[in-house]
Amino acid sequence: MPGHCILCHGFESGPDATKVAALADVAQRLGWTHERPDFTGFDARREVSELGDVPARLQRLLELARTAASRGPLVLAGSSLGAWIAGHVSLQVPVAGLYLMAPPITLDAAHPLEAARVPVSIVHGWDDELIPAPQVVAWAQERRARLLLVDDSHRLSSHVDASAAAFGQFLESL
Repeated sequence: MPGHCILCHGFESGPDATKVAALADVAQRLGWTHERPDFTGFDARREVSELGDVPARLQRLLELARTAASRGPLVLAGSSLGAWIAGHVSLQVPVAGLYLMAPPITLDAAHPLEAARVPVSIVHGWDDELIPAPQVVAWAQERRARLLLVDDSHRLSSHVDASAAAFGQFLESL
């Protein structure tokens, strides 16, 4: 039974970004409802940290996820910082699965990527200049996550269609 997807853009991106827009199209085609929250205001708060106001981003997603989870199956998806917050929120709200693109395994030493033990699918670039692929492989292996490694960089700009196709396969598997 289809449910609801919350699609989280990356840092200094936006809800109309190419990757999350492609995921939204796939979700809609498969009968899932979806939303793409706008975190750009939080990203602009550089006085909080170089990554903006990450706690506020987390809180906003948590609020949205709590509301959505009460209506049925919920999938959280995100790119980069959006993937990191999706993982953390999955520990506090029941989710059917996580779809992570270029997930930061560690924002810094004190903030590793944590996530609920639910089905996880990951797309990551072999040449990601911010998050080394071996870190993602190790994280995925420990969770037995689906992992698609592609010949791309952090933005996965050459693999938007492949990312969307993998998302569709993931939703269909739930």
